[in-house]
This record gives sequence, C-alpha cells and structure tokens, in this order.
Amino acid sequence: MSSVPTVRPPRTPAEWAAYYHLRYAVLRQPWQQPPGSERVPADDEPGTIHALLLANEATETPVALAVGMLQPTGDRQGQVRFMAVAPEAAGTGLGRVVVAYLEAQARAAGITEIVLHSREAAVRFYEKLGYAVVEPSHLLFGEIQHFLMRKQL
Repeated sequence: MSSVPTVRPPRTPAEWAAYYHLRYAVLRQPWQQPPGSERVPADDEPGTIHALLLANEATETPVALAVGMLQPTGDRQGQVRFMAVAPEAAGTGLGRVVVAYLEAQARAAGITEIVLHSREAAVRFYEKLGYAVVEPSHLLFGEIQHFLMRKQL
C-alpha cells in the first residue's frame, strides 16, 4: 500500500461488492444480522457519497480496508454512516483517512455540519477528530449503545 492511501467511491461491480462485504463483515455479521442488512435506501439517493479504501488498486478481486458513507440530511447538514475498518487494518489510521475524505467531500457539497451516531467503542476515535457527543441515541440490536455526535466544518 502506498504511503498516502487513496480513498474514492467504488467504481466497478467488484469494488461495490468489496465495499458492501466490509460493511456487512464489520457492522452486521458479528450480531447475526442477515446479509443485505448492510444496505439502505440512502445508498442510492442523489448526493450520497461513498468512500472506499482498497488494499490494492491493481487487483481483479478488490479487498476493502476501510469504507464510509456521507448522506446529506437537510439544511447544510450531512450524516456519516456505515464507517468500517477491516479488523486487520484497525488502528492504522485508515479510519481517519476515510473521515477526512468524507469531510472534504461534505465541504465541497456545501455541508457545514456533520452528525453521526457512534458506537460506544468508537466515541474516542471521533472525539479525536473534533466530534462532540451531543447525547446518547439508540441501542442497536438491543446491545450496542450509540451516541449522537456533531462537528461543525
């Protein structure tokens, strides 16, 4: 992998498959959720930005190391959703790279505030990136506490 990882939207069917595979493997499968639960209607809405960081650009079978999505949600606001980093790449800074990409894309789209619902285990990660906890939000799958977080761009 190069010293500056490239983040971009998925382009090919194989890249989309790698993107959704990582979302499922990290965010749904460990809680016995069915395949397909990693996809939402917002994935296909105009203005939604997808971020993919591949292990190797020059391969027939792409492997996603980190992914994320930015969904415009209203008046100059967007929501980061479906952030996932492959377990073997956790702690290497790839999550920060994906968030920076999504924030840059948000600014370019005129978004001035980002909100997200962070799993409890990821709150410190987002705080280090300038996000502040607003309040506890929902309990996903009856066990994963989430916190509403916000950042002004």
